[in-house]
Amino acid sequence: MTNVLQTPPSSSIATRRRIDNPAFQAFCLLRVGFTVAPILFGIDKFAHVLVDWDKYLAPRLSDHLPGTPHQVMYVVGIIEIVAGLVVALRPRFGGYLVAAWLLGIIVNLLLIPGFYDVALRDFGLLIAAVALARLATAFPDRQSRSEVSA
Repeated sequence: MTNVLQTPPSSSIATRRRIDNPAFQAFCLLRVGFTVAPILFGIDKFAHVLVDWDKYLAPRLSDHLPGTPHQVMYVVGIIEIVAGLVVALRPRFGGYLVAAWLLGIIVNLLLIPGFYDVALRDFGLLIAAVALARLATAFPDRQSRSEVSA
């Protein structure tokens, strides 16, 4: 019986296996999507190119918030940009952050008659954001790995 030392796979082979993994591909798609979309939508809160975002703020809520709906949308835009950046840097936490933000959006939309379809779409996005956070635990980045081992 001979002892054969097994060498660990080279990093390029390990990387290749990771890239070929469908779960890793799903994680990457969700991470990119939940980074880019919130940042773009956040920027558009200032430009109103895609839509007049002010109409998506429930009057019941805007009556209790300081400023005009337009000013509130500026704050919303900043929060969305930050959420997108958090997803890019820390997807495990960012996924849950985006999910919580989407829950707030859903509650707001349910207070506006005629926006129930958008609320349902955002519920699907909420589920995807939670899936991102869960997948992030399976594919920690370098920083997360060092935090886990500490």
